[in-house]
Amino acid sequence: MKTLEQRLSEIKIVPVIAINDVAHALPLAKVLVENGLPCAEVTFRTEAAAESIRIMRDAYPELLIGAGTVLTTEQVDIAMDAGVDFIVSPGFNPTTVKYCQQRNIQIVPGVNNPSLVEQAMEMGLRTLKFFPAEPSGGVGMLKALTAVYPVSFMPTGGVSPSNVEEYLAIKAVVACGGTWMVPTDMMDKGDWEGIAALVRELN
Repeated sequence: MKTLEQRLSEIKIVPVIAINDVAHALPLAKVLVENGLPCAEVTFRTEAAAESIRIMRDAYPELLIGAGTVLTTEQVDIAMDAGVDFIVSPGFNPTTVKYCQQRNIQIVPGVNNPSLVEQAMEMGLRTLKFFPAEPSGGVGMLKALTAVYPVSFMPTGGVSPSNVEEYLAIKAVVACGGTWMVPTDMMDKGDWEGIAALVRELN
């Protein structure tokens, strides 16, 4: 059984997706799996998130699915009931972290400075989200953090085709989160072939 870190390091790019319509969940999952990116971080910023995750999980059991923008313990419950593999939060909330640990699901919380990294390590966490990556100092800040702390990072926030390789070149980066390969406006138009082309560019 591969760890979450191993699976993320194989995938390298995690599409961060805001799904507005549950009808988009199945074709989106199909595009991701068939074009070599079997992973999705579905953000809880939309009403369709939980049901979309459930549909994707049922159709593609092999898909690595995270719930993103999880802010409360209630959302952890909803995400787990829908079938997620891991939880992602934009910030470091000890209450949410403890709850995920109690429920035995891995959480990748957001941090962007030394103090937060140390608080996360104190709670036993070793894989963290560097967020928002670019506004927080980007590659330079991340290199400074990885020089000091024995943890892995998933940078998200401002990561794009122009800088993703710089982030991935940092040894402690297991994967990068990004939105560019699954634009919400293309999903809303049903442009699945266009999204497929963007996903294929990552391979």
